[in-house]
Amino acid sequence: MSWEDVSSHESEKLSPLLPPSPTTGMFKVKYHAQEQRDFQLHVDHTPVDLTLIMPHYRALRQPIGHKLSMDIRNRSAPTKLKVCRNLPLSKFHLEVFCDTSDVTIWIPSDFKGRIFHTGKATFSAGFVNKIMRNARINEPFAEPHPNEDDVFVHTKGHITFRMWDVGIRAPENAPKESLKRLFGCARRAPETAINWDFLIED
Repeated sequence: MSWEDVSSHESEKLSPLLPPSPTTGMFKVKYHAQEQRDFQLHVDHTPVDLTLIMPHYRALRQPIGHKLSMDIRNRSAPTKLKVCRNLPLSKFHLEVFCDTSDVTIWIPSDFKGRIFHTGKATFSAGFVNKIMRNARINEPFAEPHPNEDDVFVHTKGHITFRMWDVGIRAPENAPKESLKRLFGCARRAPETAINWDFLIED
C-alpha cells in the first residue's frame, strides 16, 4: 500500500474531538472513550520530536484491557518519539506509518510485547540490554494480547529503537549501556552491531 493510499484512507478517520496534536515537546496521552485513537498526529513534511507521556492511572470508565492507542504519520521528515511511563499499568498500541522518514523510537525499559517493523532496524545497547528479552520482533499480529504492548513501524527510511529508562525517567545512558554489552553483561541484538553513535552525538 502506497503513502497516498494510506494517507487518504486515514484522513477520513481523523477525529475533530481529539485535542490538537503538537509535533514537538511533551504531550500527556489520555483515554478518549468516544474515539478510535487516544492520540493521533498526521503531517506531511514536518519534523517530529515528541515525548508521549503515558498516564500512571486508569481513567474513569476506561476498560481494564484497553491499550492507549497512538497513531503517528509523517511523509518524509525525521520522526522521533519517546514513549514514557512510570508504571507498566498503561499498556499502549503505537502505530507509526511514514513514507521515507527516518524513525527513532524510545521504548520504555519495562516493555513487554510485540514489535513489527519494515526493512532493517538498528537496536541501541540499552534496548538490547533491557528490552530485547521481552520483545517479540516481527511476529504477526494474528491474535490480540491485551496485557502486552504493541509497536508497528512502517517506513522506507532508517528505523532505530532505543530505550527509555523508567528507573531514571530519562533516555538511556548510551555509554553506560554500551559498556555493559562490551563486558558481556547483557544480550546481543540479532544481526546488529554495537551502536557507537553516542560518541559523535552533540
